[in-house]
Amino acid sequence: MSEELRVVHVDEALAVVDKPAGLVVHPAPSHQGPTLVDELGELLGGGADPERPGIVHRLDKGTSGLLVVARSDEAHAALQAQVQRREVERIYLALAKGRLASRTGTIDAPIGRASRQRHRMAVSGAASRQARTHFTVLELLAAETYLEARLETGRTHQIRAHFAAIGHPLAGDTTYGGEPKYGLERQFLHAHRLAFEHPQSGERLSFVSELPADLEAALQAAHAA
Repeated sequence: MSEELRVVHVDEALAVVDKPAGLVVHPAPSHQGPTLVDELGELLGGGADPERPGIVHRLDKGTSGLLVVARSDEAHAALQAQVQRREVERIYLALAKGRLASRTGTIDAPIGRASRQRHRMAVSGAASRQARTHFTVLELLAAETYLEARLETGRTHQIRAHFAAIGHPLAGDTTYGGEPKYGLERQFLHAHRLAFEHPQSGERLSFVSELPADLEAALQAAHAA
């Protein structure tokens, strides 16, 4: 297993892992190379798709941080049901271009595939589905806003597409118009906090992952700018 991929919790039903940036979650026709599914191997289980056993939700390749995976069919079904009922708390740390005018807010805009750039998602794109992101400003910097973003829904590229749509793309996110600054080689987006009910015991579990070194360095550079 990669030294950068950390298993922060494991029991007979599930595991919580801290994914490094650069690691794809599961195999896809467009990707060659190791994936999270490969790295975790027999630790995973559950679900109907043999290509992505145990995968309950995803993180983009360039996004680091926490996600929960299942180890059985029963756990997989129960965790997916919590996601669908919007009972899984997923909070991200992000650095967005410009200074947001409001300290808190909600971006409520459907997301679908961009018509001319199929690798991107867009507000009101093809086959759009409801998408809602809540945010809280942590710091207003000279040229950026450091914030928490909480997913209510979990569409592909949701946070990245939503902030780009309101004119505040994430730092380093060149796919969505963000600037490659502060030494960033990926979008400034980190899955910081994850909380859910254990599918067997019903206990509320909560996990936190601090900013990795590259994002911490970029944040300090943004402070100094």
